[in-house]
Amino acid sequence: MSLLITDSCINCDMCEPVCPNNAISMGEDFYQINSNLCNECVELYDKPMCQSVCPIKNTIIRDTIIKDINNKKHYKLI
Repeated sequence: MSLLITDSCINCDMCEPVCPNNAISMGEDFYQINSNLCNECVELYDKPMCQSVCPIKNTIIRDTIIKDINNKKHYKLI
């Protein structure tokens, strides 16, 4: 399980410092979440911290694409 930052990100820098897994970093155009590190703050908080602090609704969402990719096995994750 992992989260995804959409292109509606305004690069406000609110999410990166609150991530307990250091899964968030600046990408080419906006912040990105490393799906290998993100666990959606399970067992740590009631809600993912990045979603809690993000000022733009629905910018940080569940990454269903990664789930599909993992199931198909023929895509390569970065």
